[in-house]
Amino acid sequence: MGISFTVLSSGSTGNATVVTNGATTLLIDAGFSARRIDELLQERDLTGGEIDGILITHEHSDHIKGLGPVARKYNLPIYANEKTWDAMNKSVGKISEENRIVLDSGEVKDFGTLRVESFGISHDAAEPVGYSFYDGDDKLSVATDLGYVSEKVKRAIADSDVLVLEANHDIELLRMGRYPWNTKRRILGDMGHLSNEASGEAMSELLTGDTKRTYLAHLSRDHNMMDLAKMTVRDAMEERGCFYKETDFKLCDTYFDRPTPWDKVSKP
Repeated sequence: MGISFTVLSSGSTGNATVVTNGATTLLIDAGFSARRIDELLQERDLTGGEIDGILITHEHSDHIKGLGPVARKYNLPIYANEKTWDAMNKSVGKISEENRIVLDSGEVKDFGTLRVESFGISHDAAEPVGYSFYDGDDKLSVATDLGYVSEKVKRAIADSDVLVLEANHDIELLRMGRYPWNTKRRILGDMGHLSNEASGEAMSELLTGDTKRTYLAHLSRDHNMMDLAKMTVRDAMEERGCFYKETDFKLCDTYFDRPTPWDKVSKP
């Protein structure tokens, strides 16, 4: 069947994504109330009972807000590295031992024919990670909440057919915004969030003939807009000599209040 996915919702107020190959269906993060997650799943004709497990990127509340209630309601295993487990233990509440599964940063795990590879990223959390998913020749990578795209991350997500990549903020909007300077400095730092320009710079190195779409994710509602993000990413790519035709590659939207359409990851 290959890989299909939907970004249920993405932004500074909450994040969750579903990845499936038909035989296995995984939820990445659970940054909304259990009720809201159920609503988002229903919008894509899914129920919590169809989820086989939850992968966690890191312990910040916009990624684990509904984790405990959802996992308990549907008796779901949770996969996270040890430092993330330690950091989120109090937040998620009681989880049965059989559903507390350690997935080390850098580990590769097979869920039937769906292969998942975890990779470390730079963010101010205990041990944050992104994930790449493989089914046959198809590859999907999800990398948000990273201050910069390291060479290690570039290697991990290289040759992806589809990317979900952070474009959190416009630098000037953030600098002029209402946040206190220490918060702005955190966001702009190497352990903060990826700017539109930095996302475009990374894409200029990552775009290959295999990569057909990049979903710009985790946009700040205060310091970004999707049209601005797409324009800045495109300009940054072109400034570095990376030109593309819309028929060959597309920048795609994500939303803070609704899911993206189902997208099938497949080579032509």
